[in-house]
Amino acid sequence: MAVTTRPALVVMAAGAGSRFGGPKQTTSVGPNGEWLLEYAVFDARRAGFGRVVLIIREELRPRFDELVDRLTSAGMDVACACQRIDDVPGPFLAAARTKPWGTGHAVLAARNEVTGPFAIMNADDFYGADAYAQGAAACRAADARGVATVVAMRLERTLSEHGPVKRGWCQTAGDRVTRLEEVMGIERRDGTYHAAGRHAAVRFTGRELVSMNFWVFPPAIFGHLDAKFRAFLGRSAADAAAEFLLPEAVNQLIDEGRLDLRVVDSSGPWFGLTYQEDRPAVEAGLAGLTAQGVYPSPLWTDGVVPRSVENSGG
Repeated sequence: MAVTTRPALVVMAAGAGSRFGGPKQTTSVGPNGEWLLEYAVFDARRAGFGRVVLIIREELRPRFDELVDRLTSAGMDVACACQRIDDVPGPFLAAARTKPWGTGHAVLAARNEVTGPFAIMNADDFYGADAYAQGAAACRAADARGVATVVAMRLERTLSEHGPVKRGWCQTAGDRVTRLEEVMGIERRDGTYHAAGRHAAVRFTGRELVSMNFWVFPPAIFGHLDAKFRAFLGRSAADAAAEFLLPEAVNQLIDEGRLDLRVVDSSGPWFGLTYQEDRPAVEAGLAGLTAQGVYPSPLWTDGVVPRSVENSGG
């Protein structure tokens, strides 16, 4: 049965930020101290999303409670869900663990807060308004046909100037993703693109579509991921470093014919917080977009929502 409410945006904000040196999801980068994820919420609401679910760690809850109050005052429907290390099936509760289980487990943390198609993305990436417009359209397709979508970007738009990055290389047939290849250590050197590990010999052009962990799923994904997580725990629960990663689970579901995954090309702009050295560029990017009138300053005003939503009739 089709859902009648606007779709939800789920924000993965439980990461430890080991390369950044701290919780980058709560780092102030906007002209008035806004967090990067606040721009995601603003763009999503403007695109027609009706609910926001923030996946957080319990120790960050006081900071996020302040954010929820701020967003609620601006007319948003916001909820927090904790990604807890002990949120695993009973037989695995005794497993020793000190870090989150990974992005696949983060999706499962939202299962009690989402009832229809939803988009999910990283708190430490800026994707641009077009990504949320395409994500909202993909949610309608997920509702009508049960398909999933990865909102991708061209590789050349997604690199850090301060160190190598990992990206999900989309292998496609038309607009259908046949496989996602996790490519490690990608960086630009002398105008060419280089990768580490098993992809070191691949000649990348920069035009490849890559996943930046912006997905749209029908609600059936929760059952699929629960089964994959149980299988993962059966193999790896004793490994304190093992992570249940969303792209790996998606690849398995594609191979098994359980998930129809489409790709769309988003225009960006993209910037993100991978390293501390990225922060000035993110601050400059947001200041520039604000100066151009893309975003108001301050971003939120009590009781005011983005104008396109007020006029949407939804």
